[in-house]
Amino acid sequence: MARVRLLSTISGFVDLFAGIGGIRHAFEELGGECVFTSEWDKYAQKTYAANFSTSHAINLDITKVHEEDVPDHDLLLAGFPCQPFSIAGVSKKNALGRLHGFADETQGTLFFDVARIIDVKRPKAFLLENVKNLRSHDKGHTYEVIRRTLEDELGYYLYDHVVDGGHFVPQHRERILLMGFREPVDFDWSMVDLPNKRQQRLGQILHQRGEPVLPWDEGRYFDHSQGEVHAKYTLTDKLWAYLQNYKKKHQEKGNGFGFGLVGPENVARTLSARYYKDGSEILVDQGPSRNPRRLTPRECARLMGFPDSFKIPVSDTRAYKQFGNSVVVPVMQAVAAEMHLHLCDAVHRELEQRVEPDSMLQLVA
Repeated sequence: MARVRLLSTISGFVDLFAGIGGIRHAFEELGGECVFTSEWDKYAQKTYAANFSTSHAINLDITKVHEEDVPDHDLLLAGFPCQPFSIAGVSKKNALGRLHGFADETQGTLFFDVARIIDVKRPKAFLLENVKNLRSHDKGHTYEVIRRTLEDELGYYLYDHVVDGGHFVPQHRERILLMGFREPVDFDWSMVDLPNKRQQRLGQILHQRGEPVLPWDEGRYFDHSQGEVHAKYTLTDKLWAYLQNYKKKHQEKGNGFGFGLVGPENVARTLSARYYKDGSEILVDQGPSRNPRRLTPRECARLMGFPDSFKIPVSDTRAYKQFGNSVVVPVMQAVAAEMHLHLCDAVHRELEQRVEPDSMLQLVA
């Protein structure tokens, strides 16, 4: 019998720890339907709701949702909180004398909420996203617990890989992706289409004179009449002097702490959720006669691969946090495209086991 593929494949997916919907965006483009969303932050909910139309309410606290109440789904997506495992998050918690990793009761154990839903609903596949440091946290013990839970206890075939957003955007941003399938699949990460890194440059995401006016931005970030970014994004003399002194002090100690000054031909550092504080990790050079400026929220959206149609209904501070916590959308699109093919095959195999081949509808040779 010739190999066949379903025209319509996945019945639905759930979006856990959804943030502003970066992962959902990628899978919805392929025709998937989001049947359940969880996100506890009210400001992220506002951005999510402004960009995605959905028939279901956004669930606030996944720890209070019984797994049986989650709709059946073929695919589970989850960008579970990374602060307990990130380098910055661990350093901050150590300084405050707080626990981190799975010992962090408020965030670290949220992985197990993902696991309990997978255990009961048994989706055909899942995709989890977290910081690269997840692998090395607590000398590898944290990741081993996650691997053992997904593979040994839940019985899924797990494929993990660290992907740099720099394949698609002018930003160095490494994140670990954990892809799992309920049944064996012929998958290898080399199948995911990733263009060469360092081909993108910051000038591609910066505001430009003559760029289209976005009515939903209402000129909040860029003065189209003057052809320049609003002055409020330029650092004050006081802040610029502080950042220069801070960098000089650490250079004298032999380390590389300090601001990151970039221009149109450069690639940026990783955008973090703390960007709203001083913007020092990515400062745009405006020449010798002007202080550098921080990125605008729209530029941050572009740096994460969101289209200009993506609406930003929150304050700059909230927007910086949201984009700093989000995923690089084109990375998710590349992964989604490959996962989609394997989900097609999984659905087809399942239907083959249920009915005779001659009676199957919506199949193509």
